[in-house]
Amino acid sequence: MRVPVKLLIFSFWLFFLNCSRCQECHREDIKYENTELAEKASYADGETVRVNCMIGYIGLYRLKCEKGEWKKSIERPCAKKKCSNPGDIPNGNFELAAGTEFVFGATLVYTCKKGYEMASRINQRTCRAQGWDNTVPVCEAVKCPAIRTDRDVTASGNTEEGSYGNVIHFECVSSGKKIDGSSDIHCEETGEWSDVVPTCKDITCTTPVISNGYAVEQMPEYQKDAILKYRCNPGFKPREGNPRCAKFGWTLNPECDEVTCELQSTTYGVEKINPEGKTIFRAGQSVEITCSKNYWFSFTKETSKTFTCQYNGEWDDRRTVCQEIRCEVPHDRYLSRPYSYLRGDMKLGAKRSYSCKFGYRETAKEATCTRDGWTPKPLCAEIMCEAPNIPNAEIVEGQRPNYRIKSRIEYKCSPGFEPEQHVPITCDFQGQWTNIQQCTEKMCEAPNIPNAEIVEGQRPNYRINSTIEYKCSLGFKPVQPVQITCDSQRQWTYIRQCTEIMCEAPNIPNAEIVGKQGSHYRINSTIEYKCSTGFEPEKPVKITCDSQRQWTDIQTCTEKMCAAPYIPNAEIVGKQGSNYKINSTIEYKCSTGFEPEQPVQITCDSQRQWTDIQTCTAMCAAPYIPNAEIVEGQRPNYRINSTIEYKCSPGFEPEQPVQITCDSQRQWTDMQTCTAMCAAPYIPNAEIVEGQRPNYRINSTIEYKCSPGFEPEQPVQITCDSQRQWTDIQTCTAMCAAPYIPNAEIVEGQRPNYRINSTIEYKCSPGFEPEQPVQITCDSKRQWTDIQTCTVQKPT
Repeated sequence: MRVPVKLLIFSFWLFFLNCSRCQECHREDIKYENTELAEKASYADGETVRVNCMIGYIGLYRLKCEKGEWKKSIERPCAKKKCSNPGDIPNGNFELAAGTEFVFGATLVYTCKKGYEMASRINQRTCRAQGWDNTVPVCEAVKCPAIRTDRDVTASGNTEEGSYGNVIHFECVSSGKKIDGSSDIHCEETGEWSDVVPTCKDITCTTPVISNGYAVEQMPEYQKDAILKYRCNPGFKPREGNPRCAKFGWTLNPECDEVTCELQSTTYGVEKINPEGKTIFRAGQSVEITCSKNYWFSFTKETSKTFTCQYNGEWDDRRTVCQEIRCEVPHDRYLSRPYSYLRGDMKLGAKRSYSCKFGYRETAKEATCTRDGWTPKPLCAEIMCEAPNIPNAEIVEGQRPNYRIKSRIEYKCSPGFEPEQHVPITCDFQGQWTNIQQCTEKMCEAPNIPNAEIVEGQRPNYRINSTIEYKCSLGFKPVQPVQITCDSQRQWTYIRQCTEIMCEAPNIPNAEIVGKQGSHYRINSTIEYKCSTGFEPEKPVKITCDSQRQWTDIQTCTEKMCAAPYIPNAEIVGKQGSNYKINSTIEYKCSTGFEPEQPVQITCDSQRQWTDIQTCTAMCAAPYIPNAEIVEGQRPNYRINSTIEYKCSPGFEPEQPVQITCDSQRQWTDMQTCTAMCAAPYIPNAEIVEGQRPNYRINSTIEYKCSPGFEPEQPVQITCDSQRQWTDIQTCTAMCAAPYIPNAEIVEGQRPNYRINSTIEYKCSPGFEPEQPVQITCDSKRQWTDIQTCTVQKPT
């Protein structure tokens, strides 16, 4: 019994032991950033532990183990310790090397202001766990060396030890001399004076450059108080005063001012000025002024005038102002009272009524003021009779355009009109002719002509000198209408009788009449003719004299000829006819793309056939091969079985010349397409392995390698695909060069380059701090971040 009981007790003890272990909490389950490790590896249920932050961080975690899990009772996450504001430094500034807060690990970089230089050896401070390390650096002012002058020069300012920005002023002891050099120099940020110490020299002046002028009696050098004499070029004038040589040069700047003329008025009464908007003009320049409506230049009465600026600065005509147009009082001697009612408004467009003396009439209801004076002109016109207009009559002893009152003239009627005696008429006080008689026309009776009729109908009577036409009846001549005239004796002139008409003997070239031939043939009579030997038609031809005296059914006797030849793919050289004479010769040439290529001569033989005709045989047209050119020049056509070569353009293959042949079907055989190739790839920061060619074939493969300091570091293989693009190209990415950290070494060896975002550690040499390894990272700008300087340890 004792053994089983002991085993049972031991089992219970193991069970409780294991259960107690199940309630433990472990150190590796505590996972908080920037914390130190807990002291023990495990903690019993109910036990508490304090988790401290790493050096440089502040915060606290208090944890309690409850049934194998950590429970937080206090949680203050670890944050970087803050350092106080380091404060500004005199004559300097600082900037954070990274970040925006004064916290553990932050580094300040100090720089001096312009004109100051860093007196301290170290220009950085880093926020440590105990605060800022190092001391605040000092910026001292830049100093310039002492100034030394000779006895002729005096200097004012800090001449013994000038600071940045100090100014030294120099003057000559003698009033008859002047500074030769800079009269003021200043201490620059480099610790050097801006210029050398000047000396003194005698006051002299050199001949100045005078724009648009020149010096009179020019001298190489002018002494103090000398006066400069100068003249100006044409179109320019000297300014007032005389330049005198003084300490600081010429007392007056000798200048030549341009001679100009100014327009005094550019708006009153002005419509346009050309050039527009310009009021000042040089000598010789001109301006055109156009006056507004109702204005002019009164002295010329022009509305547009050109004025020229003279070399004395005056206009060629000083009267450049537009004046309002006005009319003077009219002095027409035929006005009854010109001054009593033509006063007051005399402006352009003004209207005034007026009256004329006896025997004269007003030419208008009102007189109007115009640019040409009062209109109408004249205002008063003498009352006259116009030349009388009497139909079919004429004035005896000549005609005038008008006649004065009481004038007496005579007229007579034209031939064929009555009365036949002269008729006297008189011009009365109203300007009208009295006692006018009209002229009555004489006429012919209608003519009687046998076998004829009047054209356009017949009237019973016709006027003297009138003309009519008549035509003979069918079968009578004259065939054309006849024109006759009614003369002054009332008789018809040039009448022709109508006589019977016949056909004249026909004239048919290369033919003769069959039987007896007469000179004339009656209407409807019939005769025969036959063509001469060598002409056709070969049988006799019958013709008839019709009612129009014309022979009907005449056929031309045509010479036997060859018809124009039809030669496929050819054309006749020169002008082409429809027929050609026997034994005549012509030439034809084959169309483009056919041979023979030279013109061919053929002849029309006695059988009306063409001899020596050659067929035009087709040729091959010059081949069109994209991205290629024919070797040894190109022709438009090539003969059957001829051979040529072509070569592909650069960047296409095949790269060797290709030979092709024009076959019997006019097709080119053995032609190869010029296929595009890939141009040599451009990969920044890389080079092709085993040399580079300008082009590569489709599906060909090459390798390239990145330059030192770029990755990938192994050669990369790329392929020219069917789209002429290189596949699988990898960019050569820049890397960070191995960092140089004084008094430190890289942990786990050092490489020449490191990838972006890669992290390495370094540790300071013995006797330098920090003592713990420092982790730094290669950022996207190829800079190492979080570098800490290895400084000499302070003695404890």
